[in-house]
Amino acid sequence: MEILGIDVGGSGIKGAIVDTEKGKIISDRIRIATPKPSTPGAVADVVREIKDQLNWKENIGVAFPTVVVNGKAMYSSNLHKSWKGTQIDDLFCEYSGETVTVINDADAAGIAEMRFGAGRHHHAGLVIVVTIGTGLGSGVFWDGQIIPNFELGRMFYKNGELIEYYAADSARKREDLSFEVWGKRLNKFLKHVERILTPDYIILGGGVSKHIHKFRDQIEINTPFVVSEKLNNAGIIGAAVNAADHHK
Repeated sequence: MEILGIDVGGSGIKGAIVDTEKGKIISDRIRIATPKPSTPGAVADVVREIKDQLNWKENIGVAFPTVVVNGKAMYSSNLHKSWKGTQIDDLFCEYSGETVTVINDADAAGIAEMRFGAGRHHHAGLVIVVTIGTGLGSGVFWDGQIIPNFELGRMFYKNGELIEYYAADSARKREDLSFEVWGKRLNKFLKHVERILTPDYIILGGGVSKHIHKFRDQIEINTPFVVSEKLNNAGIIGAAVNAADHHK
């Protein structure tokens, strides 16, 4: 099955057509900067633009950066506050004219990695896929089955600050940190995750994971970890695969 997958992020919105049986992108990959302010209507316009650029007229799968329950955004997270309570699937359907299936972005990335990427041979026990970008997303799997909407990046850190504001890749860019300094911050986050959940395996994803050689030495956890194989395309692929699963 071929489905358009769209990954909505805090800094960019990416989309491509995906072969959901092979877990591969089979079209051009389009990236458009996330509008500012990132209101529901403005983001929906970008989703429609990606659809139109790819001349797509079938089902769409969307990865979205917050807790998603029955297609609804439960929080605004790193987007405009007006997203809280928005029925995402209905909104995108209205703007695009197509059937839209929505899933949390880190859950989508996790699905891609567990089926087609770095996790495909590691289904036993507790596996956590961490997406490192504007925020810190987390897709959690037990024996290969997803446990949806884990938001480990929303844990509190110092002075009531969310840990993703301290350790996400956006913090590295915002504070102009070296990979060495920032890697120590990411390590603190991973140590928290390790202490609380005792995972069997961790997969590090998101765009910054391609630079793992610049901060690998700062990661000092006991849990085996690897880098995502789908890198920054995992959300696109997982969103499409999730939509395909819902339309079988």
